[in-house]
Amino acid sequence: MTFEIRFWGVRGSIAAPGPETAGVGGNTSSVEVVCGASRFLLDSGTGIRALGDALMKQGPVEATLLLSHHHWDHIQGLPFFTPIYLPTTRLTVVGPQADRLSNIDVLEHQMSSPVFPVRLEELPCHLETREVMAGDVLELSGARIRVAKGNHPGGSLAYRIDYAGRSVVYATDTEHYSCVDPALRALAEGADVLIYDSQYTPAEYRGDAGPSRVGWGHSTYEDGAKLAVAAGVGEFVLFHHDPRRTDAGVAELEEKARALFPCSVAAREGMKIALDARAAAA
Repeated sequence: MTFEIRFWGVRGSIAAPGPETAGVGGNTSSVEVVCGASRFLLDSGTGIRALGDALMKQGPVEATLLLSHHHWDHIQGLPFFTPIYLPTTRLTVVGPQADRLSNIDVLEHQMSSPVFPVRLEELPCHLETREVMAGDVLELSGARIRVAKGNHPGGSLAYRIDYAGRSVVYATDTEHYSCVDPALRALAEGADVLIYDSQYTPAEYRGDAGPSRVGWGHSTYEDGAKLAVAAGVGEFVLFHHDPRRTDAGVAELEEKARALFPCSVAAREGMKIALDARAAAA
């Protein structure tokens, strides 16, 4: 009953390679969740390229991609996900409808001339798309997927995956405003792992030095910790790190989060969380 989470891209807004970010990683959002024989991919930022290369070594790929929204840093890696160029691959892309564009419309637009040389319709893989909205519940391959609304310009979705009595919540690109978001609190209630947008410090969010980030659709480690406490989650994972945040800066926010919620950890590329192993050790 394997339930494993692996982080392939943890950065927000734009990829941030370089020596000061190499420890945490500079790729944009991509998280893999394996539930038994089923594989779920959370967003397809630039981190999904390395994930695809790893999957190529394991045989034919079958997966469900859950998109939080269609901003570039969450979809730009899909054209470089090598398995989509093989006829043996089966990929279902689940996501929201964009303004005046369907889920498939957005993906086709990204892979069109003059910005990309291969069109989506030319891919040999078996590709399906499905649109969801807040409140939807999906039963997929033994896993239960619940969908909630985030607070982000243009909209975003948060997902909860339940499998074999364990659970993970993925809530990125969402803003907290003046209180704990009741929709996300309900979604995260009792979850084993909460992956939450922690791009800013409270001072950065307020604009104490520089522009205010209120209304930009991202949150802080402080409000992630508040949500973790209110929902009674097992572990809070700081995610969607600011592209300007160095490794040392991420470590500093991690420590500040732990002062508010002891079971806090900053997401780093390559990090794994094995919920089945934790259950066996409990």
